[in-house]
Amino acid sequence: QVQLVESGGGLVQAGGSLRLSCAASGRTFSSYNMGWFRQAPGKEREFVAAIGWSGHNTYYANSVKGRFTISRDNAKNTVDLQMNSLKPEDTAVYYCAADPTRWRIVVGPSFPYDYWGQGTQVTVSS
Repeated sequence: QVQLVESGGGLVQAGGSLRLSCAASGRTFSSYNMGWFRQAPGKEREFVAAIGWSGHNTYYANSVKGRFTISRDNAKNTVDLQMNSLKPEDTAVYYCAADPTRWRIVVGPSFPYDYWGQGTQVTVSS
């Protein structure tokens, strides 16, 4: 079982930056692939970015590629999402999630992410 707690959301103007952080409990964090998802009002939840358990492999949605960077620190049990050049359409609740299959080699949006945080609100004003 993994518990996830997101932080770092807030209000920012278009073109600005925010850094989200997700703190995970449990001794097996370093063996899980991690992902960030978001859900805007009235829309389905969508994939944003994922990172492999070792930190070497990453995967991004086309909509954020080149603007967002996912990273992790296995010693601290954290995974971060650095968001630059933010746009109003990035406004959403952002969720951290864990893929419970340990040591999965491939990382991406199509695997089951069974553990979820409570979310943090990101609002980008125009």
